Amino acid sequence: MTAETTPASATREVEHSINVYAPAREVYKLLAEVENWPRLFPPSVYVRQLEVDGNEERIQIWATANGEPKTWTSRRVLDPEALRITFWQELSTPPVAEMSGTWIIEPHDDHTKLRLLHSYRAIDNDPDGLAWIDKAVDDNSTAELPGLKAAVENAVHTGDLTISFVDSIEIVGSASDVFDFVDRADLWMERLPHVDTVELTEPTPGLQILRMDTKTKDGDTHTTESVRVTFPHHKIAYKQTALPALLDLHTGIWTFEEDDHGTTIASSQHTVILRADRITDILGAGAGVPEARSFIRNALGTNSLATLTHAKKYAEDRR
Repeated sequence: MTAETTPASATREVEHSINVYAPAREVYKLLAEVENWPRLFPPSVYVRQLEVDGNEERIQIWATANGEPKTWTSRRVLDPEALRITFWQELSTPPVAEMSGTWIIEPHDDHTKLRLLHSYRAIDNDPDGLAWIDKAVDDNSTAELPGLKAAVENAVHTGDLTISFVDSIEIVGSASDVFDFVDRADLWMERLPHVDTVELTEPTPGLQILRMDTKTKDGDTHTTESVRVTFPHHKIAYKQTALPALLDLHTGIWTFEEDDHGTTIASSQHTVILRADRITDILGAGAGVPEARSFIRNALGTNSLATLTHAKKYAEDRR
């Protein structure tokens, strides 16, 4: 990291960079499509597009900073010809007063150099606040760039390690009741037999931290931690921040769609990336990627359908 401070305004300017062994336009495309971000960047939990006007867009981001879940809105200007994306925070979260930056994608003969520039200042130029932002920017950038490098290179070379799937169930009940069942994860120990222990905190309304121990059908117990973003009463998006040993990434979305007749389609969507180096340790010497894909699909799908089945009974009993 390089850094420079302008004393008059206490504005900090920093740069991080990394070499990515993938075509520059592939790198640009993944950065430009914000729905990819939770898969690419360790701190990112969920991102949604709010407005689009030509090459300029407004987005809302939920991410962790220094271990704390935060949300903010940003604007971006996309320049696909120059392979450059400029961004600035429209509404920052304290202690940040202003935050802007630029992604610069530079093609080279055998690699792409990815540069990430930030410019920011703290509220009232508070030195403690600036130190907090320094650490958050450095920690997140240090995590983001290797994460992006690995994600892009994996997409080019090892796409079979990524799995996405959806399980759905029809419920004769309201979406709000089904949402409430999934939202109130603090009650899952009483309501779901595969949940051993659970701890749910909500530091900001709609932004949750969920830590729990779950059992697989073969009797193993897994400890996971997730950051969840809730949109009553139709969606809960999450990203696991503490993962089972076989996974390098796990993101998901619960959705609840009610029709005019009071019937709800509840769905659980998962996207995971496998850790190839842990497959034989966990599944045995003869196991490979196909066996790991099948194992994870079955394990996650079984638990999701169990949750949806109990949510169905809960909602239908309340009619």
